[in-house]
Amino acid sequence: MRETNVCLREMACVMCMNSSDIHLDKNANKKRNWRTRLSHLLKKSTSPRNKLNKPTTDELDQWAQSLDKLLSSRYGRIAFEVFLKSEFCEENLQFWLACEDFMQIKSPNKLPSRARSIYEQFIKCESPKEVNLDFYTRDAIEQSLHNPSLSCFLAAQTKVYSLMENNCHPRFLLSSLYSDLQTAARQREPCLHIQTKPREDICS
Repeated sequence: MRETNVCLREMACVMCMNSSDIHLDKNANKKRNWRTRLSHLLKKSTSPRNKLNKPTTDELDQWAQSLDKLLSSRYGRIAFEVFLKSEFCEENLQFWLACEDFMQIKSPNKLPSRARSIYEQFIKCESPKEVNLDFYTRDAIEQSLHNPSLSCFLAAQTKVYSLMENNCHPRFLLSSLYSDLQTAARQREPCLHIQTKPREDICS
């Protein structure tokens, strides 16, 4: 009987848990999750010779000004990718970056194979990282694979960029990831208070 009462009390404690406590626990798990991912990606993307400095408060403010400024920062791209992974839409950024690399190709002989690779990975229906494109854009890319140019993905890249700019970027700025990066940056940059000493009269 005593064991039964103990079990009932334990069940009551679980049932009486405040929903806010559960919400806080989920948030804590989410923070740990993005911190682990961010740390992992930073290790993959940097080397001892090319150490990646953590963003300053000024840099974080620039990220908020535009998606272009966020993506122009190497640390910003990594943080943004971590956020997109948490929302299961990291393929948008990966496709955009693949297009950026594609447009830097110097040798025309490399275009067909690289274009086909991007198509198979991001454009083709049911591809591993398929991005959300309309039929006409998808079909135009497929037709261009016979004789691809540096601009064959431009329309698709523009559409994906617009999606990230109007949808993903604002949510990133409201995320706990961005907020915690701001907090960490402020802690690394303590305010310097300039104290002026009162002038002392010199007695002669």
